[in-house]
Amino acid sequence: MFNLTTFRELVIAALWTGLLAGLLLTAVQQIQVIPTLLKAEVYEEAAVVPSTENSHEHHEWQPENGWERTFFTAVANISLGVGFALLIGAVMCLRGRPGNWRMGLLWGLAGYLTFFVAPSLGLPPEVPGTEAARLADRQSWWLITVLDTGFGLSLLAFAKTRTNQFFGIVLLAAPHLISAPQPEVHSSAAPAELAQSFITATVFANAVFWLAIGGLMGQFYKKEL
Repeated sequence: MFNLTTFRELVIAALWTGLLAGLLLTAVQQIQVIPTLLKAEVYEEAAVVPSTENSHEHHEWQPENGWERTFFTAVANISLGVGFALLIGAVMCLRGRPGNWRMGLLWGLAGYLTFFVAPSLGLPPEVPGTEAARLADRQSWWLITVLDTGFGLSLLAFAKTRTNQFFGIVLLAAPHLISAPQPEVHSSAAPAELAQSFITATVFANAVFWLAIGGLMGQFYKKEL
């Protein structure tokens, strides 16, 4: 039964999980992702400068490279980690808390497949300077994909009839049959090799992040209901 004590335990577990997973993601990004990102930004700036050198456009504030950028990245990652930990914890509570961190890893894997892998099949991570479809179209397709994948995985894992499990497979495939929105012309300021390196680094970083969220929530929120 969900009560105030259960809610308090869930929030505390999510806060610790988000803090540790967010810091871990930040560390991995500093090693795997940020170096590639900085190289891509050089190409992006080189492509933008010729068209803006005679203008006096006002640029929005951005954190400086170094400790300032790392700090704000860590804050964003921790906030994201807490939010996802709360989400996974709520689902854990509905299904019965995991017995240990190993079971938590399975929940983390489900989150990774739902929120990163499935959307990335149609909309892979992009380096700065890459042409993309309209933001609203990409956001809509991303949301549909996440919802379909989440429901599809839950049906495959917990449905008791083959009909419902088949419906789960249909949900998993549906967004990719529609296909993700694409730009009219595919182009990028950065070399293809750099873009591929960024995708690989992002795939690894997100895997670490989600498995950490699942394992930590399994450890911190493992008491039986």
